[in-house]
Amino acid sequence: MRLAEALVLRADCQRKVAQIKQRLERVIKVQEGEKPAESPAELLSELKKTLEELAVWVKKINKTNSLSAFDASATLAEALAERDRIMQHRNILNELLGTASIRQERYSRQEVKYYTTVEISELQSEVDELSRKYRELDFKIQEKNWSTDLIDN
Repeated sequence: MRLAEALVLRADCQRKVAQIKQRLERVIKVQEGEKPAESPAELLSELKKTLEELAVWVKKINKTNSLSAFDASATLAEALAERDRIMQHRNILNELLGTASIRQERYSRQEVKYYTTVEISELQSEVDELSRKYRELDFKIQEKNWSTDLIDN
């Protein structure tokens, strides 16, 4: 099995856990004299089974990521950490860009005037560059996911 296939199965388990949680929330409490639409005990059992399956996929994926080479100098796990760093940096700068770009209307001369303390065009260029780096790295990671065998033991 390829790593990408395991990632899909992990995502399926995560979605199933979220759905079971929603179903449990709907049946965990009912009006006196009524019966729940589904058995909470069965749903709790299904939740436990699905979480155990999810843990198996996570362990296999993490082991594969940490033991598989991404390139000559990094493992797949290190490449994923770098991709996360790039995205977090980009998101923070993008939020700052949004804040710096907001125009504040003044209705009288007594109102406080605000000014931007950063160069918006430079910040936008950096956001664009981080976005480009993220896309390129993400593409290489996805490519590696489809060419890497899942470590199954």
